[in-house]
Amino acid sequence: MIYFHWIVGGILALAWFSRIVDAALGMSKVADISRPEWDREPAKDNPRVTIIVPARNEADVIARSIGSLLAQDYAGPFRVVLVDDGSSDGTAAVAKAIDGQRRLDVLAGAELPAGWTGKLWALEQGIRHATAAGDAVDYFLLTDADIGHAPDNLSQLVARAEHDSRVQVSLMAELSCASAAERFLIPAFVYFFQMLYPFSWVARRDRRTAAAAGGCTLVRRDALERVGGIAAIRSEIIDDCALARRLKAEGPIWLGLTRRATSLRPYGGFLKIGRMISRSAYAQLGYSPLALAGTVAAMAVVYLVPPLLALLHEGPARWLGLCAWLVMALTFQPMLRFYRQSPLWCLIWGLALPAIGTAYAFFTVQSAVDFWRGRGGLWKGRVQAMAGDA
Repeated sequence: MIYFHWIVGGILALAWFSRIVDAALGMSKVADISRPEWDREPAKDNPRVTIIVPARNEADVIARSIGSLLAQDYAGPFRVVLVDDGSSDGTAAVAKAIDGQRRLDVLAGAELPAGWTGKLWALEQGIRHATAAGDAVDYFLLTDADIGHAPDNLSQLVARAEHDSRVQVSLMAELSCASAAERFLIPAFVYFFQMLYPFSWVARRDRRTAAAAGGCTLVRRDALERVGGIAAIRSEIIDDCALARRLKAEGPIWLGLTRRATSLRPYGGFLKIGRMISRSAYAQLGYSPLALAGTVAAMAVVYLVPPLLALLHEGPARWLGLCAWLVMALTFQPMLRFYRQSPLWCLIWGLALPAIGTAYAFFTVQSAVDFWRGRGGLWKGRVQAMAGDA
């Protein structure tokens, strides 16, 4: 039994050491696009862009979000289409009062058809409106209504797409990370996402890995049409990654971190963030009980066994467990620094990663329970997980 603990500890230590090397290399390749070395010269041809913004009960942030889009310094022609998805808080009225109406269309969304999620139906209506107007469109920027954009964000997105001949360029917006609950859970949200979809793999043409961040993604119109448009993913809860998988078959894509796009709304306390995570966690597992059991077991081994070996055993098993725990904490540091955590808090949150991983495992199980209760994908009063698609 003693040798078994040594073997387990050694395997975990080696696994986490390989992970820290991969994390270091990966973060160097997905550096924040807002840093000077990632700036691109503006695209020479100034492609035509239509920005589509689905919005449902966003009155508290919509003026800042749409205002930041209308203030883009992009040299080419662009328009903003906001689709009001049945808001009850006056979102459309607030949007119509924003300066710069010559570039802004505010649409009242039609009733949600069966088989569609609310956000995707709103995007579909915005794209239909843009194409029906007869204006040529080279790119669509699909962005959430609670995201604020730096003035040069659009020009940098287009420049990267044009210079690298990419059919999709997506940015993981900087999320709110102010409260204790946000500091505990939000950097880990991006960290776990990056472990599942290594950003450097997403950008490689010889890798099948595909992912995107739905809050800010630029797509070529012709590539979107070739994959069947938004209708091709109409029932997907994790719509951004579903679209990325289809688009990567048409050409190279790119995903990175940024401070050029930021979340305008805080996420609140532990339970509220947990509900946000639970909304899509079980969908990520394909609504499979077997995949759920395997995921929870794997997270227990990877995140809990190292501290248990370090705290409850002696000899080589303890030191190997401690080594794996410390290396695990080091892999988390680049993401914590991106979220501006102090050196002391970087240390604390790094060592707390087993507890954070346990919380995410709980949210994943809760996501499955919600689905089994008929409340899967609940978002702003809508149950969106399609049982028939499970």
